Amino acid sequence: MRKRVVFITGVAGEIGQALLKEVAQAEGYQVVTLDLQPLPRELQGLSHHIQGDILNQSLLRRLITEYDVDTIYHLAALLSTRAEFAPELAHRVNVDGTLALLQLAAEQSERRGVPVKFIFPSSIAVYGMPDQTVKQINPQVKEWEWNEPATMYGCNKLYCERLGVYFSHNYQQLAANPGTRLDFRCVRFPGLISAFTVPAGGTSDYGPEMLHAAAQRRPYACFVREEATIPFMAMPDAVTGLRALAQVPQEALSRRIYNITSFSLSAGEFRSQVLNAFPNAEITFEPDAKRQAIVDSWPAGLNDEAARKDWGWQPAYDIDRAFAEYLVPNIRERYR
Repeated sequence: MRKRVVFITGVAGEIGQALLKEVAQAEGYQVVTLDLQPLPRELQGLSHHIQGDILNQSLLRRLITEYDVDTIYHLAALLSTRAEFAPELAHRVNVDGTLALLQLAAEQSERRGVPVKFIFPSSIAVYGMPDQTVKQINPQVKEWEWNEPATMYGCNKLYCERLGVYFSHNYQQLAANPGTRLDFRCVRFPGLISAFTVPAGGTSDYGPEMLHAAAQRRPYACFVREEATIPFMAMPDAVTGLRALAQVPQEALSRRIYNITSFSLSAGEFRSQVLNAFPNAEITFEPDAKRQAIVDSWPAGLNDEAARKDWGWQPAYDIDRAFAEYLVPNIRERYR
């Protein structure tokens, strides 16, 4: 009998490390993880980890054949800033890798007669605000508004969202026996802030970079203007959101793609929060035109009413609690 598992790709990244700690504690499932990198030492033993490439289709097919995959958390991706420097590679990793995994998950859903849950983290990068005036008069953007991404990463994420919807509703619709289609579910995240992992190439990373630099007593030059504003979320809330969406009954969902968010801050306000905790921090502003343009294209806030209504989404960390209880004490301890 095949082993019933939860499968996490991109587990060595910021979200993956936090998610693995939570999923590994759940009863009744073995966890299988995949990443190009080895697991950090403190996470070893929590899963059966395979060091490999999401683009290795023979490896993916072997895993899907060996295990009865109940839920997939597909986190593997090339992030926004890096994707701008390597758009072809970003497309291969973010789109081709996702498409291959969706195909295999759809096939397994049909074989087992029960849908595989496919949980996909998307991003505010799927939005493209045309100018600052539009951004100001649309402070909380809904899921279907301004889906005109200005970056390769945003294009990749938006396309993969549509692929997931296709595989859930239309895949094999002309076949004589379409079987059971997979159960694709997506959350669009704001900028994520982790106290336990170092920022790894996201365009929203100027916020957490301020904190990590201040805790290490290093000067930091922020690459966006003081007034640049986007939504943020503490990493524990991101993990809670992914797991909550995975656990809700499918019939309770009115859509496949949900915004979730917590609080919005300008870069200047983020700096003030950091200075409250680290009064001697040296934080200046030296905007980079290309990265600033990306942040300008993202909304200042997200409308997450659908998630709150359908599956009870509610962030645990507002601005004050995020900094006072999660970010500052844990980052202090990291660099003690």
